[in-house]
Formats: sequence, structure tokens, C-alpha cells
Amino acid sequence: MWTELKAPSLAEMEATAHDIFERLPAEFRTLCEGVIIRVDDFPSEDVLDEMECESEFDLLGLFQGVGLPQQSFGDVARLPNMVWLYRRPILDYWAEHDESLGHIVRHVLIHEIGHHFGLSDDDMAAIEAQAE
Repeated sequence: MWTELKAPSLAEMEATAHDIFERLPAEFRTLCEGVIIRVDDFPSEDVLDEMECESEFDLLGLFQGVGLPQQSFGDVARLPNMVWLYRRPILDYWAEHDESLGHIVRHVLIHEIGHHFGLSDDDMAAIEAQAE
């Protein structure tokens, strides 16, 4: 069985992330309207430099944009908020820990969306517990 299994592709991991997102509480999803979820193999060099990462494997996900607490109706038009999941670092983390890949993707997704809300780590843990 294991000899035929493959790591998920970018498209498969993005589909998994969207499926996980659809199973989150409705009130959470409603507040995420307009947030784009993307999966890439690694963060860009600019992101690695900005986040002061030592390795391209240091970052599992990233929220880019203006969080809800910082938004106002008078804001000028801006790029949409985005949540990035980084496939290769997530797969590397999965290989080194005793957690399912789905659990790791859900955790990273909720954590990064939590930054959109300006939530604390405790708030994010409660939402993740509801999703299970």
C-alpha cells in the first residue's frame, strides 16, 4: 500500500485546504469573505527575507493583507487578503511529527486566518477544536 502513495500535489493540497475551510464554523467563514487561500511549494525570497527565516522550510503558512481590526470603510482599494500554505514545509513537518496531514493543514489554515481576525492563539485553538 505505501509503495503507491504520493505526496499531494499543489492542486490536491489546495483542494484539501478549501475542503477544510468549508467545514469550519459558518460564522468564521462569513468573516473570511474575500480572503483568498493559496498553496505554493515555498515562500518567495522576499517573504523569507521579511520574516527573517533561516530556511525555506521555516514557514508553514502566512497571512498577507490588512486584518479586520485594522480595516476601515475609508480605506482606499487594496489587494485582497490572502492566506498562503506552503506545501513542502508542511510535508516536511508532517514527516517529522505524529500528526495527520489533514490536521496539520487545518491547524496552519486556522492559524493564518486567525491573523486576519487579529485573534489570540487561545481564540484560534478554540476554533480549531470546534472544527474537529
